[in-house]
Amino acid sequence: MILISHRGNTNGKSDRENSPDYIEEALAQGFDVEIDVWWIDNQFYLGHDEPRYLVKEDFLRKSGLWCHAKNIDALNQMIDSEMTHCFWHQEDDVTLTSEGYLWTYPGKQLTSNSIAVLPTTKPDVEVTGICSDFIVRYI
Repeated sequence: MILISHRGNTNGKSDRENSPDYIEEALAQGFDVEIDVWWIDNQFYLGHDEPRYLVKEDFLRKSGLWCHAKNIDALNQMIDSEMTHCFWHQEDDVTLTSEGYLWTYPGKQLTSNSIAVLPTTKPDVEVTGICSDFIVRYI
């Protein structure tokens, strides 16, 4: 099963969410990481509600990153460059990632190809992965 740290969180939310060093820490622990990506003025930024951390394109190429485009320009830039595993969603029941996974909104129907996003407990059906702020609970 793929274990995905939500914004770098491994054992609860933090004000360090989406910061490059925090993401690196989660990757170093062996987790994949979902990050929020913006494309503003021809540059990539990380941040949930707004672009906060300037990053180079090479950072987004790291293995294990799941890049959630926060604006349409970020999605377009990532798809055009074929550089990273990316997706776009807001409140859709499910969205297809660029690598073919079903990124499934919290509380929506899961399948064996689903990434269960922010479940409150371990899913009662087999899934491909889990994305959580408390990902250490699923080891």
